Amino acid sequence: MGQDVDDRAFTREDRTRYRMKVRRCLDVFARMLSEHDFSVEHPHVGVEIEFNLVDDDGDPAMKSAEALEAIADDDFQTELGLFNIEINVPPSRAAGAGLTTLEEAVREDLNIAQSRAKEVGANLIMIGILPTLRPEHLARETFAPNPRYHLLSEQILAARGEDIEIVIDGVDRLDTTADTIIPEAACTSTQLHLQVEPDDFAPMWNAAQAIAGVQVAVGANSPFLLGRQLWHETRIPLFEQATDTRSEELKIQGVRPRVWFGERWITSVFDLFEENVRYYPALLPIVDDEDPLEEMEAGRVPNLPELRLHNGTIYRWNRPIYDTSDGRPHLRIENRLLPAGPTVADTLANAALFYGLVTVIGTSDRPLWTQMSFRAAEDNFHQAARTGLETELYWPSVGAAPAPELVLRHLLPLAHAGLEQMGVDTDVRDRLLGIIEQRCITGRNGSTWLIDDFEHRLEASGGDRPEAMRATTRRYQELMHRNEPVHTWPLSGTGD
Repeated sequence: MGQDVDDRAFTREDRTRYRMKVRRCLDVFARMLSEHDFSVEHPHVGVEIEFNLVDDDGDPAMKSAEALEAIADDDFQTELGLFNIEINVPPSRAAGAGLTTLEEAVREDLNIAQSRAKEVGANLIMIGILPTLRPEHLARETFAPNPRYHLLSEQILAARGEDIEIVIDGVDRLDTTADTIIPEAACTSTQLHLQVEPDDFAPMWNAAQAIAGVQVAVGANSPFLLGRQLWHETRIPLFEQATDTRSEELKIQGVRPRVWFGERWITSVFDLFEENVRYYPALLPIVDDEDPLEEMEAGRVPNLPELRLHNGTIYRWNRPIYDTSDGRPHLRIENRLLPAGPTVADTLANAALFYGLVTVIGTSDRPLWTQMSFRAAEDNFHQAARTGLETELYWPSVGAAPAPELVLRHLLPLAHAGLEQMGVDTDVRDRLLGIIEQRCITGRNGSTWLIDDFEHRLEASGGDRPEAMRATTRRYQELMHRNEPVHTWPLSGTGD
């Protein structure tokens, strides 16, 4: 949920000063794009993964503080709920065996964290939405004790002026309300980072938007929420609704949501930051002492703290990131639409598909977005969230095609070419993209496994839904820690 802030109240003066400072940062950023060196000699990739904490029965464990203290690793951090934590894996080069090295690092960190967290009665589980969550787990008391989360919740509810309504129609129907943003804690994600240069940012971001539906279809892992079977990737509508600052009247007026796919292809990274400033009022109007213009004219690299903080409260599914490292500025695309899990191997397979497709499509001589409307990309994204691998996706020169067929016949060869272009070793890309291939052949990703396993256990339990959910969650956790891809997982009653 972004950088830490102190608990405080905001005044009208705070908001006026912040608006002026954000606009000053934006002006400086525009100059930096033309005057500063953002070059990337060796593009780096990175990953953040959010985990749920469960007890030995598979129910949520409200022990993030205890687990983090036991893990004692700065790469692990607090998240929104007491049953969440997050790992930020240091960025690394993708070339050669870089993705395998990244996978091994995540797996080692997870093993160590799991063994330490278990000592305090918590188990780590990578899953988009924990099936055993109940309404009492999404209450005000389950916020992690970080002032930022409480401030964000207060500001979102104040902007909205009424409780948040969450309505999701799937196989079942969910209709509930919340007086905080804590339902967002149910959404645990994988976030992929790709470092790019300014001239490459727009085509790479456009490519990421174009393939969003494909990513969700093959990577869906969130079919259940509060005991109901909803969308294959229920995180998408839940996150969109749980942090919505708009009343019904503002929605009708066309006010843009904070969780946003976007509305157009872009020509520069500046387009996105300019939209942020133009369309969105501040949620956390905290003014820093830095004068970005003075920093720039003194030959230093500005941190642009207000622009970055503002950007952190606008949740694009592909978010632009400005940051500095070792005194140099850089830009990243933060791909935020994938769920956590099911395994580290599956996570890196999803990453390989993303990096490969974005690289080859983003450097194509004939841009894909000149052949595809932005609305078609958005429709693909939301339909894939609803129906996963069963979705028909639109693709230029192909038309509407089932997601597995589109991936197998058209997109996997492109992903291979993109990874080769990045310098990824042949055996690495064959193994990781082979996982995606087998998901499409078997028709099994995290969501389909969860749905099928739950149905078997529900029947075996005589219709006891809570117990079936717990049994499926425990089995999922066991298989997750084996790190064998989800397409190989057995179902209840079929043995190992």
